[in-house]
Amino acid sequence: MHRNHLNALLQRYVAAFPQERALADRFAAFAAAHTDCLLRTCPPGHITASAWIEDAAGRRCLLTHHRKLDRWLQLGGHVDGEPRIEHAALREAQEESGMATFTFVQWTPELVPLDLDVHTIPARKTEPEHEHWDVRFWLRAAAGQELVLSAESNDLRWFAPTELAAVTDEESVLRLGRKAMALRALTR
Repeated sequence: MHRNHLNALLQRYVAAFPQERALADRFAAFAAAHTDCLLRTCPPGHITASAWIEDAAGRRCLLTHHRKLDRWLQLGGHVDGEPRIEHAALREAQEESGMATFTFVQWTPELVPLDLDVHTIPARKTEPEHEHWDVRFWLRAAAGQELVLSAESNDLRWFAPTELAAVTDEESVLRLGRKAMALRALTR
């Protein structure tokens, strides 16, 4: 399974966030050790993709109240073998929001993930506990699109950055908000 694109994304991530080299190196080592890391059938865990979605004005972010996990999170999911991880993040954003048109927010000439996160997914029914190695991208939704709740969500809502701490204590979600705020002046 092709992991070259993932490795290129990780190298760009290290260049943008050198203080997070150890985490990017863990991702690269995981991908090197598991040729099937882009498939949800990879036993210890797998690469996933998610999106920090902001509205067209850049004033609010979109979160979903995840049905299975019962918490407010960014939108995302399995890459299902897609080697261009950003395409999977875009697909998940479209499927889970009902919106069709997004642009990737960039602060560098080449696309760089906004964040990396490894988190444990608890065992459920026939699925054992496993890890999601989440590659997170920053998307901007085009104006005038309606939200459509997916079967994976209890709710879907826009939040101002100042409201995030009131709806979630998930450090990885709060970190996404902090990173986007810090990089906003550099965006294209």
